[in-house]
Amino acid sequence: MELTGKLVAVLPEQTGNGKNGVWKKQDVVVETEGKFPKKVCVSIWGDKVDRSLLQMGAQLRVSFDLESREFNGKWYTDVKAWKVEAAGGASGGGEGYTAADEGYEPGPSTFDDGEAPF
Repeated sequence: MELTGKLVAVLPEQTGNGKNGVWKKQDVVVETEGKFPKKVCVSIWGDKVDRSLLQMGAQLRVSFDLESREFNGKWYTDVKAWKVEAAGGASGGGEGYTAADEGYEPGPSTFDDGEAPF
């Protein structure tokens, strides 16, 4: 899936330990365009986030996967980015972020050990 919108928030980076070792996650909020704009919190995993893209008001194109999982009888849904780039192609400097740089491939949950990241 893909969305394009304006970066409206960069949340504090989160880190922790899981069964596969140390993990890092950067959450950002992107606001879609249109008559009824929506704000979507997107998680970018790993440490190769192109910080130059994460400027307030920047137009981003985010490719992502949706995933829901159950923990203690409640369901949680994650929006996990696997590619983040400047929208329009002409703006911005780098090539963007691709989760393949971190070894992430869409698939099983990062938290299969039953631990919630929060």
